[in-house]
Amino acid sequence: MTLHWVPATDRTDLLADPVALAVQELAAQEAGAVEVAEIDPDLADTAAFCERYGVTLDESANCVVVAAKRGGEIRYAACMILATMRVDVNNVVRKHLDARKASFAPMAEAVELTGMEYGGITPLGLPGDWPILVDTRVADHQKVVIGSGVRRSKLAVAGSTLAGLKGAEVLSLAG
Repeated sequence: MTLHWVPATDRTDLLADPVALAVQELAAQEAGAVEVAEIDPDLADTAAFCERYGVTLDESANCVVVAAKRGGEIRYAACMILATMRVDVNNVVRKHLDARKASFAPMAEAVELTGMEYGGITPLGLPGDWPILVDTRVADHQKVVIGSGVRRSKLAVAGSTLAGLKGAEVLSLAG
């Protein structure tokens, strides 16, 4: 099965509400910056999606929500990393966020805080005070496939667009 990409502004019905708002804002700055394709929601998980739709793992990026703790305060951040890699939460992310402890946010918490579906969380439309840590290999990609906020679609966006999001910082996230 092939993906049929269209401008995301034309199919906001395929986006979570906060993602749709972010896409509209991006389109005002950079027309055609984000494309969307409808997929089978049962195939939203990266490995199944890539196998079924012929997208390689190094063309796909995951958004991981991290909870960083220090002095009783919890701060959240999103990490964008290629599907072929793992985020080094305990060293790279924890140190970058100046936290005593960092871990993947629990699924229910990530879903509630983002207003997105698990398996579809994306950096577009996240709470404005969250840092978005973009791995250098994602930032360098001409076009990368990411979540859309829901499990029934995927977005295609340039790595430079992700690196240019408000709150985005580019660094090497892999351990």
